[in-house]
Order: sequence, then structure tokens, then C-alpha cells
Amino acid sequence: MAIPHFRFYNKQDILYLTRLRRFETKLGERVEVLTGPDQFEEELRNSPVQFVLFGIPEDIGIKANYGKGGADSAWLPFLSAFLNLQSSDFLTGEEVMLLGHFDFGDLQYLIENHAQGEEEKIEAYRHAVQQIDEEVEFVAKQIVAAGKIPIAIGGGHNNAYPLIKGSAKGLLKNGKIPIAQINAINLDAHTDFRPVEGRHSGNGFRYAEEDGYLQKYCVIGVQENYLQQNVWLDFVNNPFLDMITFEDIFIHEKRNFIQAVSHATSFTEDGYCGIELDLDVVENVLTSAVTPSGISTLQARQYITMAANHTQPAYLHICEGAAQLSDGRKCDTTGKLISYLVTDFLKMETFAK
Repeated sequence: MAIPHFRFYNKQDILYLTRLRRFETKLGERVEVLTGPDQFEEELRNSPVQFVLFGIPEDIGIKANYGKGGADSAWLPFLSAFLNLQSSDFLTGEEVMLLGHFDFGDLQYLIENHAQGEEEKIEAYRHAVQQIDEEVEFVAKQIVAAGKIPIAIGGGHNNAYPLIKGSAKGLLKNGKIPIAQINAINLDAHTDFRPVEGRHSGNGFRYAEEDGYLQKYCVIGVQENYLQQNVWLDFVNNPFLDMITFEDIFIHEKRNFIQAVSHATSFTEDGYCGIELDLDVVENVLTSAVTPSGISTLQARQYITMAANHTQPAYLHICEGAAQLSDGRKCDTTGKLISYLVTDFLKMETFAK
């Protein structure tokens, strides 16, 4: 399958963003790249790296869910922060292949300039998400089938569906699981389990579950004020679904945050697990749904570290962050925060090996 919207990186692309300095070595000098995209699958199989990093800078899925655009703006600030981190015994960078990023700008342009009215735009966005699904699924499947762990930086949370589906198919292809089905844990202010009504950022896990690729799903940090009654009942009545709300952790103190994360990893420990973090759960981080009451950045880092340590990771997905929203709001630290989260995951997984 062709990947028409994927841009593969070369060494020059990476060094362009890396600020070289005497007597220091940056991650950008050490991370791997493909020598030729034409041999994409073969190079992946033969590479010694454990992780393959790529970006999905799009906000089409968020707009399809009536959200504010801007999640397409976090990838480059993240990449600049990540590539300029120090290469050291804590993390050399040689464990990582930087594959590239998707560019769905042509789909966005067509919709913005040809769809008439709000509802027609919503339908067009939801149709476009299906094409995004196909391409993201393909890349995830190839990475996992090659025995590597994908790290995807979004983008909207719609991409959970193709990451779950592609990872499950990849694990099946390389003989790691008997059927194409994995678990997922999610630190999120929302369940993203809205009904099947056309693809968007609010129903990725529902599609994955209904299509049979998602076995167990546990979400922690859900804000009760934004939890739909029908979704709540789905979780109550399905033993393969579980949640711990933000209020149960921080307001009613039924268990602390570390206990909540431990519960989620225990719930999903019987199989490979996708690790999801939606940045709208973190207090005052710029997203399409910024919250003034959420978890801290420190707790987000603890979650990533614990999830990496206590699950069999199928992939890591960090999504919904923005450097600039479509309404003009900006934040200069979103990319740096994502780089902390990614390196926490890499260090824990590398150390575990």
C-alpha cells in the first residue's frame, strides 16, 4: 500500500532542527533514519532500534467532533525539543528511529474551500478521517510487524483507532498474539467512547471495540461533568471496560493517583497494551479542551513511566496537544512537555530491556 500523505525524513531533515554544540552530543545526532523509503519494511525489520517515532499532525478528527483546531501544531515544537536533548547514558538516541510525519493538508484544504455550511463540513471531516485511519493503520502495522514499538505524536485522539487496529494486526502477523486484539489504557478527561456516528476524535475506542481489535479498555482521569450517561452505562455493564474518574481520585479520594494507574495496568496486564495519553487531562496544557482542573505534568510523567513498566506496550500515543489553537491562543511549552513524556517512556522501556 502506498502512503500518499507520509513524508519520510532523512539525516539532513533532522540535523536542520538540531543545534550542534562542541563537546556535546544531541539526540538528533544519534537517532536513526531510513536510508531509502522504498525499502521501508525491509529496513524496519533489519534495524536494531526498539522504537519508531512518527508524527500525525492533524486536527481533522477534532474538527469532525465539533472541536477547536490546532492539534496539528505540536509536532514540530516537540521534534525541535526532542532532537536537542542531550545524548547520554540515560538515553543515547540510538534506540529510536525517526520515521517522519503525515501531512494531510490537502484534505484540509479541500474541505475548507469546498464544503458548504457547518454540517457539510462535519460530514466531510468524518469522511476524511477514514482515509487518515487507513494510512496510520498501515504504518503502525508495519512497525509492529517488524518487532518495534511505535511512538505516535498527534494529532487528534481519533488516531487511537488505527493505532490499536494496526498494532493488533502487526502483532498477529509476527506471531505474538493468536488473534488481532489488544488492550488499551488511557489517561484522559474523556472516554472517547461516543457512539458510532462517523469517525472523529471522540469515538476511536468505540470503533476499535466494536470492530473487535480492542479487548480490554481502562481509562483514568475522566471528568464526570463531561461523561455521557449512555457511555457511563456501557462501562458499568461491560466487564471488559473500566474507568476511574478524576473525582474519585482527587475529590472523593477513594484511591490516590498511583493506585489508579496501578489498577489500570493490572486490568490490562494479560496482553499487549496500547498506552494512550490525551493532554486535555493535564491542567492548563493547550488543547482543544483546555482544563483549569486536571492532573499535573508530574503525574502525567508518572503515568507514562508506570505504564511502560507494568504493561506489555504495543505502542505509545500522545495526542491533542497544541502549540497554537485556531482561535489564536498559543503555548510555547507544549512541545517540551511532550518531549519529557516520550523520553520517560524510552528510558523506562530501554532500562527494562
